[in-house]
Amino acid sequence: MGPPELAAAIFALLLTPGPTNTLLFLAGTERGFPRVLRLIPAELAGYLATVVPLTLAGAALLSRFPEARPAIALAAGLWVAWLAIRLWRLPSAGPSGSGSVTARDVFVTTLLNPKALIFGLVLLPAPSVTGILANLGQFAAQVVIVAMLWAGGGALVAARTGGTRSVILLRRAAAVWLGVVSATLLARALGAA
Repeated sequence: MGPPELAAAIFALLLTPGPTNTLLFLAGTERGFPRVLRLIPAELAGYLATVVPLTLAGAALLSRFPEARPAIALAAGLWVAWLAIRLWRLPSAGPSGSGSVTARDVFVTTLLNPKALIFGLVLLPAPSVTGILANLGQFAAQVVIVAMLWAGGGALVAARTGGTRSVILLRRAAAVWLGVVSATLLARALGAA
């Protein structure tokens, strides 16, 4: 896969709605764009903590320990379920409050994000160290760009709808979506066990 095809594949997968993007969108609605930018390093760190080892040795490890795949899906499903419940129950932080989404939430959610498996096992491995480093650099840049798009989208929605009630409704919608993602992950984990 050449650089343009890799860029398109990374971009398409990163743009797909998932738990991390949901958190960034929600954080954008609660904090506004400038303050949500502080969460992007947590997303990048979460992805790199998973993707780098997978890119370097993941295929060999997962073929040796196939039970790790459903265990990872189970951990991710349980984490996302906990996030969904927490987001549903939170009181209003108000549109200009510090928000309900923390850097820790973003880091752990991204660390357990199933997309990281695709990046680390399929898209980013290359035959040479130089190729791997180039792919990781491209990936990191695209993570930042897409995170800014999701966070900016949340900030834009909040600016257009305004008010604490809208933030609460968006938080509840995010909780429902995370519940669906969690159920899917748990079903995969239990089906593979």
